[in-house]
Amino acid sequence: MSRIGRWARRWYAAWRASRLGTRLAFGLGALSLVVFAIVGAVTVEFMQDYLNRRLDEQLKTSQVSQVPHLRASQDGPEVVYSWYSAVFRVTGEVATPQAGSDLPADIKPLEQVAKDAAGGDVFRTVWLHGDGSYRVRACLVATDEGETDTVLLSAAPQADLDNTVRQLVLVEVVAFLIALAILVVAGRLVLRRGLRPLADMAGTAHDIASHDLTATADLPVRASGDGGGAEVEELRTAFNLMLSHIEASLAARTVANERLRRFVADASHELRTPLTSIRGYADLFQYAAANEPEEREAHLAKIRAETARMSVLVDDLLLLARLDSHDAEQPVRPEQTDLIELATAAADAFRAGRPSHPLTVRVPDDPVVLHADPVRLRQVLDNLLTNAAVHTPEGTPVELAVSAEGGEAVVQVTDGGPGIAPEDQRRIFDRFYRVDNSRTRAAGGTGLGLSVVHSLVVEHGGTVSVASRTGRTTFTVRLPRAN
Repeated sequence: MSRIGRWARRWYAAWRASRLGTRLAFGLGALSLVVFAIVGAVTVEFMQDYLNRRLDEQLKTSQVSQVPHLRASQDGPEVVYSWYSAVFRVTGEVATPQAGSDLPADIKPLEQVAKDAAGGDVFRTVWLHGDGSYRVRACLVATDEGETDTVLLSAAPQADLDNTVRQLVLVEVVAFLIALAILVVAGRLVLRRGLRPLADMAGTAHDIASHDLTATADLPVRASGDGGGAEVEELRTAFNLMLSHIEASLAARTVANERLRRFVADASHELRTPLTSIRGYADLFQYAAANEPEEREAHLAKIRAETARMSVLVDDLLLLARLDSHDAEQPVRPEQTDLIELATAAADAFRAGRPSHPLTVRVPDDPVVLHADPVRLRQVLDNLLTNAAVHTPEGTPVELAVSAEGGEAVVQVTDGGPGIAPEDQRRIFDRFYRVDNSRTRAAGGTGLGLSVVHSLVVEHGGTVSVASRTGRTTFTVRLPRAN
């Protein structure tokens, strides 16, 4: 049993390792073999039954034609073909053949049939020793006064019938084997042609696997060709669509990695600058510890300023990280908020902190209610106003306008500064991006203010855009109003 089990496992492993077309062809052949076997068995059975019925009809016809003559005379039965024919006189349990009967050497089975025929016609297949199988029919001819029955018996050999059936089986087996071989070969060819598109797609996948996707996100190959039917065409379309999605994902990942590298480099530089300043002022403070108190206070003030600058930078980085991840605590806590109140408060703070930039405020008379985080929305307004003041000369007018347009609240911050170049407008909301490429906060900040604005507005379900030309720059924020 273990040897059979090992053989079966090896056969099953070889079967699973074979190609799909081969497996389908052999599966089709096995199914066809079962169908051929069923059809052959039914055909042989039907043919054998038909021949038996024909032989029974011939036996019956022959005996029916002889019965009137045998009743009128004492002659022997007619000899039909190569059949055995006999007349038996049956008395009780004894059957005696009459003169003129043609009988084989082994008559005991025939005697039993003759005795059974005393009660009516009998069809039976018997085996005669030395002669083989015979189909026997016995019928009652007459019954005399002594309760002696006269029975006519005919026995036809079944050898011809069996030979006919065997020839039919042989012909069917040969024909079915030829048909099976043709079917398997033709099916394999058809399947190979039909599965060629799948092989082409496999080749495409191998081509993709041979590409170095770490160097480029481009996937220059696609599954091409036609044929294979609607299912294969649907698979080809889905395969190419999947490749397009993979290519887009790889491109997005490449861009994200590049942005991450640039972000880390910029963040490192921005953090290094205040840390270097703090260390330098600390060294000066240590050196000047024995000097005048005014000098020590100046160094401490510088250290506090650089510390505050680094704290703002870290807070902005942390806020952007929380807005990107959503895994930790929610960065915004929305509630019913009047945008006009926030705009008025932001304007008052701007006038107090930036008196060199005249500010004009335009707000509607009715409240503009939002479902938003008032602290973060105030941060958006402060960043936009601060950006207008930092990047324009002193005396440049700034305007803060709030309006309601349908289901949206619109905030516009406009300044009369030198404007932003078109190539800079496309990247103005990128992190650490500065129009003047300066790395100092005094000249252009950390480059995170507008990134924070963009992330917070998007988090609230809104949009922010910029339109700029020489002498006029407008940042427009659109937020959904509360129901």
